[in-house]
Amino acid sequence: MLFLIEYDRPSGKIVEMQKFDNAAKHEAEDARLELELRLNREGIEHEVVILDAPNEEAVRRTHGRYFKTLAELAKIP
Repeated sequence: MLFLIEYDRPSGKIVEMQKFDNAAKHEAEDARLELELRLNREGIEHEVVILDAPNEEAVRRTHGRYFKTLAELAKIP
């Protein structure tokens, strides 16, 4: 599964997350490009990434900075 994430780094929040099947890789890449072009035109500096993972739980585990607050990330287990 592919996850297209628009992330607002200063606020530490996901603005939008779209999911695509692996077979829709070209659609995900086109959506990423369109999003980046739109954000650039509007002068919005957000991070845009496509992540590949078996499911959303795996993405949350491997890329926690997109899903957790700074306080949650700072906690030592």
